Amino acid sequence: MRMAGRGMVAAGETTRAGAARRRAVFEDAYAANYQLILAYALRRAPTPDDAADVVAETFLTAWRRLDDVPEGPAARLWLYGVARLVLANQQRARRRRERLGERLQSAAARAEAVRPPDDAAVPDAVRAAFRRLRPDDQEILTLVAVEGLTAAEVGQVLGCSGVAVRVRLHRARSRFARELASAGVTG
Repeated sequence: MRMAGRGMVAAGETTRAGAARRRAVFEDAYAANYQLILAYALRRAPTPDDAADVVAETFLTAWRRLDDVPEGPAARLWLYGVARLVLANQQRARRRRERLGERLQSAAARAEAVRPPDDAAVPDAVRAAFRRLRPDDQEILTLVAVEGLTAAEVGQVLGCSGVAVRVRLHRARSRFARELASAGVTG
């Protein structure tokens, strides 16, 4: 016999038999501990959905690390430990999202303070002509005219070269000029 993780596997055991045994170990651990781990997660997670995520991640970890899962009653304690770590990761992620949200709100407030005059000054005919452009034309014109990016910067955003951006920008400007002319906008 040789050691396979924490369980003993007969030297002649086939891969199929080993896989079946691994699956049986997992199924036993799942059947014996699912309700306990769910109750644990429900008591600690902020929402039932978060608790369900904790349980799913806990058993996914058990499946991936099946060789580390002790057999029998000791599996319960191992699963509690995994669930505890999953909950801690979930809390850290939630705090990161909250901090990011605060930073984004702060940045949006600063951007609003330096924002150019509202597009209410833009005539309806100009807005309508712009909306008739293809989305990629709208995007490139917006990145240059509104966001103030250079051709090289737009290239990084769009994943193309600065030369390609200049060509696409020229074509987008030409199409926009035609749309404006067809709407009777001059000047």
